[in-house]
Amino acid sequence: MERITAKELPGLFQAAADQMAAHAGELGEMDAELGDGDLGLTMEKGFGSLPEVARDLTGEPVGKAIMKAGMKLSSVIPSTMGFLMSSGLMTGGKAVGDAESIGSKEYADFLEGFAAGIVKRGKCKPGERTVLDAIHPAAERAASLLAENPGASLPKVAAAAEQAAKDGVEATREMEPVYGKAAVHKAAAVGKIDQGACAGWYLLQAFNSFIQGS
Repeated sequence: MERITAKELPGLFQAAADQMAAHAGELGEMDAELGDGDLGLTMEKGFGSLPEVARDLTGEPVGKAIMKAGMKLSSVIPSTMGFLMSSGLMTGGKAVGDAESIGSKEYADFLEGFAAGIVKRGKCKPGERTVLDAIHPAAERAASLLAENPGASLPKVAAAAEQAAKDGVEATREMEPVYGKAAVHKAAAVGKIDQGACAGWYLLQAFNSFIQGS
């Protein structure tokens, strides 16, 4: 897939919903060790609501449709992680602007906006064991790839971004938690990946799979 229009958004969000549902148990178990244990169910419920929302927005500009999906996510899962993800979607959609569709450049802009939305809402920065530690390296890799090769295709950019997110998740094993219950149990976090970052990676993995056509 070379470009994503608002008509493709239901499929894109369905891929995300399926991914979160498939990993809900795993995310919940990870979260139970250092958090409240509800991350998996939260992500499954939140992203599970988006395909239907997107189907009602197929006539909208794609960026605006993503922004509205982010607003819906915020209302469905009013939690810390829900707010971070929804802020990411809303700011990412805003970054796409009035573009008719999302190609490689717009996808890179979306990821940059997604990361910026997390930073703004969460008051966090890279290296603090949050979802940002998956999204930020993905955004950086997408931008650097396009800087090196402006003609890079959407599938190539999406694949590179997903790999960077995966690498970012692995890097959280060496990070010390700063926020939430995990910060109280810092010793228990040593050597383990951050569950929020993992959820961020799973989201970009779902997007990448949809873009690749698999």
